[in-house]
Amino acid sequence: MVTPHPLPEGFTEIEVFAIGTALLVEALLGFCLNGLTILSFRKIKELRTPSNLLVVSIALADCGICINAFIAAFSSFLRYWPYGSEGCQIHGFCGFLTALASINCSAAVAWDRYHHYCTRSRLQWSTAISMMVFAWLFAAFWALMPLLGWGEYDYEPLRTCCTLDYSKGDRNYATYLFSMATFNFLIPGFIMLTAYQSIHQKFRKSGHYKFNTGLPLKTLFICWGPYCLLCSYAAVENVMFIPAKYRMIPALVAKAVPTVDVFVYALGNENYRGGIWQFLTGQKIEKAEVDNKTK
Repeated sequence: MVTPHPLPEGFTEIEVFAIGTALLVEALLGFCLNGLTILSFRKIKELRTPSNLLVVSIALADCGICINAFIAAFSSFLRYWPYGSEGCQIHGFCGFLTALASINCSAAVAWDRYHHYCTRSRLQWSTAISMMVFAWLFAAFWALMPLLGWGEYDYEPLRTCCTLDYSKGDRNYATYLFSMATFNFLIPGFIMLTAYQSIHQKFRKSGHYKFNTGLPLKTLFICWGPYCLLCSYAAVENVMFIPAKYRMIPALVAKAVPTVDVFVYALGNENYRGGIWQFLTGQKIEKAEVDNKTK
C-alpha cells in the first residue's frame, strides 16, 4: 500500500483538497473557454481580423496559465511537488511568461480599441503581429530574469507549485519586483485606463455603448491586484507572519484570469461572440458579419 505524502505545513486535509479542486476547476474552465476562442478564430473567416488576433494572443497566454494551474492542481492532490527543483524553475518561468503576456496583450487590445473607436484608424496585420510578438518577447525577458539571478523562483506556500520567491524580501527581490511591476503592470494599467476613458467619453457622446469600458481595467486590478499587493508588501516587510493558507488566496484569484478574460474580450465582444456562436451552431449572425467588415 502506498503511504500518502504528509500534508504541507499550515494546511489541513480539506484545505489542500479545496485548493487543488479550485485550481482544477479554474484550469479546465479557462482552458475550454479560451480554446473555444482560438478555434473560432481559426475556423470562422469573418473573425480573422488584425484586431481579433490580439484577442487570440490573450487566449493563448491564458491557455498557458491554465496548463500551469492544472499542473499545480495535480501536485496539490499529491500533496507535494513531484518534478524537482528544475521542474519548479520551469513551472515558475512558464507561469510568469504567460501571466505577463496576458497583461501586456490586454494593454495592446486597449490601444487598438482606442484607435478603432476614437481615431477611426484600422489596425494592419503587420502592426498586430508586431504588437503580439513584442508583448510575448517583453514578457519572456522579465520571466527569464529570475533564472539568471535577478529575482528567484521558488515554491508557493502550499509547496505544490512555483512562483516568484517573495519570502526573502531582499534587495535583489525588491529591485526586480518594482522594475517588473512598473513595466508589466503599472504601465499597461495606465494605457488601459487612458484608452478606455477616451472610449467611454466617445460612447457617452454618441449614446451608444459597444461594450463595458470599465470592465477590462477592473479585471486587471481585481484579479492581479491582490497578488501584486502581497509581493509589494513583501519587498518592505516580512510577510511570513501571514498564515500560508491566506498567502495562497491571491494566487488562486490570479488564476481565475483566463476565465474572466474570455467574458471580457471574446464573449464580451459582439463581433467575436457572433463568430463563436457560428462556430458552435453553424448559424451566421448577420450583425456580426457587418461589424467585421467595418472593423
